[in-house]
Amino acid sequence: MKSRSVQHLSSINVQDEYGTPKELFQNICKKYDIYPHIDICASYTNHVVDNYITKEQNCFNYSITKDFFMNPPYSKISEFMRFAYEQRKKNSVSCLILTYSKTGTRWWHKYVQGIADHVDFHKGRICFLDENGNRTKHCAPYDSAWIVFKTKLGEQL
Repeated sequence: MKSRSVQHLSSINVQDEYGTPKELFQNICKKYDIYPHIDICASYTNHVVDNYITKEQNCFNYSITKDFFMNPPYSKISEFMRFAYEQRKKNSVSCLILTYSKTGTRWWHKYVQGIADHVDFHKGRICFLDENGNRTKHCAPYDSAWIVFKTKLGEQL
């Protein structure tokens, strides 16, 4: 019998996008005093703020000029982390990211370790939302982390 993590890895290309529970999002926003204006990895049923960009709209086609949130698909994590890093630097925006906490990966060391203002390791596994906005039957097979990049007044990026 394959572990849930191994089963998940084999299914990533089939279903790789899940919604963030709003209560978790709101709690972390309050904790770090960050209030994103746009959700750049959202769907019509799973977005945590009123302004959002869907997969079909493709956030990579935009210059993000307002503070943003993203819960990127696992299969494209490096691309999304690079995009978030570039948008923060280019547009001096704050961002809040929810992703799996693979701390030994290249993308983690290139875009998170020593760069993020805060990394908050979520206690326990998150039960995300399916494409209809309902809680999934099983929680995530990986630990999750909230990554915060805040732009402070006068900060040079």
